[in-house]
Amino acid sequence: MKVVTSTQMRDLEQRAAVLGLPSEVLMDRAGLAVAREVKGLLGGVAGRRVLTLVGPGNNGGDGLVAARHLHDWGAEVQIYMVKPRQEQDVNYQLVRERGIRTVLAGQGDHSSSADGLVAWAEVVVDALYGTGKTRALSGPSAEVLLSARARKAKDGSPRVFAVDLPSGLDADTGVADQSCLPADVTITLGYPKLGLYSFPGAARAGRVVVADIGIPPELAEGIPTGVIAAEEVRACVPERRLDANKGTFGRVLVVGGSASYVGAAYLACTAAARVGAGLVTLTIARSLQPILASKLTEVTYLPLPESEPGAPGPGSVEAIRSVLPDCDALLLGCGLGQSQGAVELVGALLRSAALPPLILDADALNILAQSPQWWRGLPGDAVLTPHPGEMSRLTGLSVEEIQSRRLSAATEAARTWQKTVVLKGAYTVVAAADGRVRVNPVANPGLASAGTGDVLAGAIAGLAAQGSPLFDAAIAGVFLHGQAGEVVRGELGDAGMLASDLLPMLPALIRDVKKGGTPPQG
Repeated sequence: MKVVTSTQMRDLEQRAAVLGLPSEVLMDRAGLAVAREVKGLLGGVAGRRVLTLVGPGNNGGDGLVAARHLHDWGAEVQIYMVKPRQEQDVNYQLVRERGIRTVLAGQGDHSSSADGLVAWAEVVVDALYGTGKTRALSGPSAEVLLSARARKAKDGSPRVFAVDLPSGLDADTGVADQSCLPADVTITLGYPKLGLYSFPGAARAGRVVVADIGIPPELAEGIPTGVIAAEEVRACVPERRLDANKGTFGRVLVVGGSASYVGAAYLACTAAARVGAGLVTLTIARSLQPILASKLTEVTYLPLPESEPGAPGPGSVEAIRSVLPDCDALLLGCGLGQSQGAVELVGALLRSAALPPLILDADALNILAQSPQWWRGLPGDAVLTPHPGEMSRLTGLSVEEIQSRRLSAATEAARTWQKTVVLKGAYTVVAAADGRVRVNPVANPGLASAGTGDVLAGAIAGLAAQGSPLFDAAIAGVFLHGQAGEVVRGELGDAGMLASDLLPMLPALIRDVKKGGTPPQG
């Protein structure tokens, strides 16, 4: 599923018109799709009190069509227009023919005021402004939205359905007007908009439902940005042949762990195994190996000489290089620490003549960030998995700037570095050097806990070792990791979720994806 900017959406609509799908047809389809979603999500609309907020443009036209259908299905509908519609507006004429009460802002008694209508409504359909509104909201628009916000904050009612976007949410940036009414459900039309996956606006969108309005999918083929979906991940997950052996599914070499972060190595190794890697080998400081041996029973070990307790020392690079030819993926950095031995190890390994598919996480990224233009010394592709703080150190941008434009920050970095970038966080972004971008449609506060990034890095490495190209391994790993979090949230809630809770979910999710099902969500 593609994700579009407002400009791209307008272009799609214009090209659809050339093919015989003018705006009037798309509006009819959009309004019907909205009405159907409202009816389905409410379990029926007969007798429900529905207030439709109608703006002056096409979004308002979508709202008029939706209001007409909801009325025909038995809802008690009232329409609040912030500006007059033209008398020749066909959709306006059709609601008037049905006798649907239509109120123009600023006219009538208290029952016709914004406060009165909001107090009456069980359901609000927000069709004031869609992708075309970029100026600050004011006047009747702001008044009715603030009235609905105040009532909803007081007693949780009414249920709010936004048409395409919550009014006042910027379709491209996610910036939200102070009057923006948070939606319970946003029914976005044709394709989801970037602003629905960018904060702070993403927090106003509620559940996002994409309504098909009939735009031919081939028109969007050139758009490089998409939402990660199970269908795409299915093609990225390696097949499991019946005549396979452990060598068939690749060997992951994990270079990680230190005295302070022993658990990171455990989580990364287990995740790589749980996504199907045939063999996982952990290289870790010699004194730490006995600690992990009782817990990581399915991995093999390459104990490293130490310069200090828990840190790699002289001879470590040579030991690791001796096994690299037999490895199908190298994961470097999880819990490695930033001791002098770790810094020297990372630098020397990345200067090696030949490396297997490479995944860099955590301390490997922090060590890289200490070298100006580090990417010039790292030829070929690699997957980098920074959280916003690590991304800040790698790019020199502030965390605030990165978070305010996550997608463009990841895209620019991937292009400059010629690497695959996984910018972690709510709605994780995966960006390839060639311009392809994917957004994971998951924002789960339960994943904001120690060790979940190690699970993600291990999953990506395990998929890469099985032969998945690095971008495919990244999007599949991100998707499975996010869905695992959703399953755990559904079972336990999002407080107290542990990184290790995700691990047993991964094989079942791969099974579901392969069978063509949609993984359960919390």
